Amino acid sequence: MKNLYIFGIFLLFLNSNAQNKKTSITVEPLSENIYMLTGKGGNIGVFKNEKGLFIIDDQFANVSEQLFTTLKTISNQPITTVVNTHFHGDHTGGNENIAKSGAIIYAQKNVRHRMKSKQQKKDNINLLSLPVITFDEGLQFYFKDENIQAFHVHNAHTDGDAIIYFTQGNVLHMGDTFFNGRYPYIDVKSGGSINGYISAVKKALLIINDDTSIIPGHGKLATKKDLETFLEMLETITSRIQKEIDQGTSANEILKNSLLTKEYDQKGYGDGFINSEGIRNTIYLSLTK
Repeated sequence: MKNLYIFGIFLLFLNSNAQNKKTSITVEPLSENIYMLTGKGGNIGVFKNEKGLFIIDDQFANVSEQLFTTLKTISNQPITTVVNTHFHGDHTGGNENIAKSGAIIYAQKNVRHRMKSKQQKKDNINLLSLPVITFDEGLQFYFKDENIQAFHVHNAHTDGDAIIYFTQGNVLHMGDTFFNGRYPYIDVKSGGSINGYISAVKKALLIINDDTSIIPGHGKLATKKDLETFLEMLETITSRIQKEIDQGTSANEILKNSLLTKEYDQKGYGDGFINSEGIRNTIYLSLTK
């Protein structure tokens, strides 16, 4: 009986550890007041300021409790502002929980539209989860020691992407317009496109400098050099696929032609959510849509 009791305690311990692993959030300081949080879902940006905590994206709803606990290690101040970089659930799933605490959610106008439309299809509109302030092309936030600029980049990952730049801290959060070291997911059905994606990366490169810390939507903290390498990969593969399209190559032939992405596959770009066949298919669909 004693052994069974000990075994039961051991199972509870393993289960507890498993749950903690699922919601583990890592904090990486980027400046005195700006942080990158990595956990389950898209990377989160955090800015500690005189009014409270300003955060970019909030991952999934079931991560919120751990997110709140982690944020307490940064500051006891409340979350006052949330900016969603786009509408996908791994970046907006925590909106409702954070809104209940009194935070105001901002996003490009297409984010609210797509989130609301998705909820309408399920006949379950959740107003707390929706952005309450939206913008068209851009928005600026002013704080005592920081100015923050949000830029809409058109038809990139989706049709409602925003990249957010901290001018004093020299930190850029790119949402899912940047998957560091991986092939990106481009949501063609939601207005995303490869040409818009490339344009978004080029716009980001115009904003930053060699010292900028870049928070990607997924992947490790990046530098300007990382982003330039990412852009080179996108342009190279896109150019090759466009050439095949112009020569009349069929979709299936392009999909199966691993030579189009070979050197990047070997560098591990296809080890993430999108594999090499997936990126060839995405770019082909985008170029022929």
